[in-house]
Amino acid sequence: MRFHPIPPRPAPARRAGAVLAGWLCAAALLAPRAAPAQEDPAALADPGFATLAYLAETDPDAALDRISAMLDRIEVTGQGDPRVVFDLYRLAADLMIEGGQVEQAALILARLARFAQQFRPRLDIDPAPIFAEAAALLEDTGQFRAAAETLLALIEEQRAGARPAPVIADTRAALARVRAALGEPPPPLAPQLPLTPQPPDPGRPPEMTDMQDMPGAPAGSGAPGGLTGGGPGGLTGGGPGGGGHHRVDVYYATDRARSGRREPALFYGSGRGALELGVATVTLPERHSPGVVERPSIWRLEFRADPARHVVLQEVQPLDPDGFYARLGAEFAATPTREAFVFVHGYNMRFDQAARRAAQIAHDMTYAGVPILYSWPSRGSTIGYVADTAVVRLSGRRLARFLDDLVARSGAQTIHLVAHSMGNRALTDALELMALRRGQRPGDPPVFGQILFAAPDLDAGLFREMLPTIRPLARRLTLYASERDWALVAARKLHGNALRAGMGGPYTLSDPAVDSIDMSELGEDMLAHSYFADDSSALADMMTLFWRNADPAMRCGLTATDPPEDGPPIWRYRPGPCAERQLIEVLAHLRAENVASLEAARQVVGRTVTDAALQRQLDPVIERLLGD
Repeated sequence: MRFHPIPPRPAPARRAGAVLAGWLCAAALLAPRAAPAQEDPAALADPGFATLAYLAETDPDAALDRISAMLDRIEVTGQGDPRVVFDLYRLAADLMIEGGQVEQAALILARLARFAQQFRPRLDIDPAPIFAEAAALLEDTGQFRAAAETLLALIEEQRAGARPAPVIADTRAALARVRAALGEPPPPLAPQLPLTPQPPDPGRPPEMTDMQDMPGAPAGSGAPGGLTGGGPGGLTGGGPGGGGHHRVDVYYATDRARSGRREPALFYGSGRGALELGVATVTLPERHSPGVVERPSIWRLEFRADPARHVVLQEVQPLDPDGFYARLGAEFAATPTREAFVFVHGYNMRFDQAARRAAQIAHDMTYAGVPILYSWPSRGSTIGYVADTAVVRLSGRRLARFLDDLVARSGAQTIHLVAHSMGNRALTDALELMALRRGQRPGDPPVFGQILFAAPDLDAGLFREMLPTIRPLARRLTLYASERDWALVAARKLHGNALRAGMGGPYTLSDPAVDSIDMSELGEDMLAHSYFADDSSALADMMTLFWRNADPAMRCGLTATDPPEDGPPIWRYRPGPCAERQLIEVLAHLRAENVASLEAARQVVGRTVTDAALQRQLDPVIERLLGD
């Protein structure tokens, strides 16, 4: 991508830009010791922060000055969430590009890409497009040495993310062009693989062989292929870049406008558009296979071995409605499990993030059905909260039409719905419209299986008023609440201290229409990428609901509290054995074998869990779920 310089803005903006260009190095040192994210809502609810996006559109110079002041405050206090720091710099770079300060903006973007790498689990941002944007700007402004370094970093990132060989070849061509401008020879072509084994890299765990890492290697080469889902959604080994990856096809509907960019991660932007359907292909790195020793990969040029390890959106394929439902119907026709879940993401989420999140939920649950994403035009920025609130309700109308079509045309026998954070505003609006149009009444056959409201950023009073209308649509409604969700705390302040439906602890909502689960023990965000890397509790609970429609009393880790006056009990979560990742594998086996009795379940556990101590630990969980 190329940017054309615009005449510089007045001196104040240029001074602010100079300060910003040097501050990110300090930010990279500051953020690791930053305060926990739940301390940041005060910044998020600050009127100056909440109105920053509007100020950027009306007075860019003032916006740059405000960003500088905010970053100064973070540096002085030593408290700052990396997500907020990233978004402040991203906005600053955009304003500087518009104001003609392209050289400084390019340097900021190059550092920002490194920042995204450093805090990848926290930010859940793909650094590759940022590296590419920075490299193009650096080349355009004649900063060829910095451009070459950025392109080398981009090649490393592309290989780690298993990008297709033609994509990496394009980056190598750009690197050759920049090196030519420096009077240096082009990067060498990758030589043939050595015939003798190479010593392992002691700093990295063994994960895959060189053959798996080679562009264009045949699927399944190298280490043994991993999990195959056996059903729609395409949980398979292979995929772009060869073996060593799981490929997940996420069906999607979105009312985001296309950006005009070709890169999958940037294909859809944050503007409003017409409803589009399609399939997004995501690859996930294969888990390490014991005994497989990685060799340093000569395909990484001068970089040390670093196996593909990132969740990456590889392809976006828009489809017309007939093609979409024909392909979806073929998925269901090929398997007896004619089931799907629809994921509606929350605030501060881009399309590529949402697609990767949906794929990861399906993969980590070993889900045998089809993952479907509904992506509304969130700005994908902590700074965009107000803008997100302005578009999400319109998306609820479009989501209602999509769900009607999905029920009528997909061929699915069971459809579950999962919404997170602000996405619950779109989902509750859609469900209320559907129930009213259908004249749904208590006792009517449910349209959906499970409906899960995860940390809903929705007025608690409004949510309670909507529940009686929504309840007949599903077999069960579940509310996951948390008193540690940073976005909900900030949202309460931004909405005049009005309680949010997803707030946990003493504020947990109790209503006969919904099972209320206080999941505060899981931390600030039960659907965060970093959570899935460490704890399987929410996934295990979701799996149990999808499989058994189980009452909370039958599920792992849930304990009833004394019920509020004239209300049902609120359930509190405590990890215990529920945090064992192997529990998910056990549940997947139990469901795959259609186990219905405790004795049969114990036999499956005996075959799938080799650790006797773990068998004893999981036995009460299985007994609670399947006991007579």
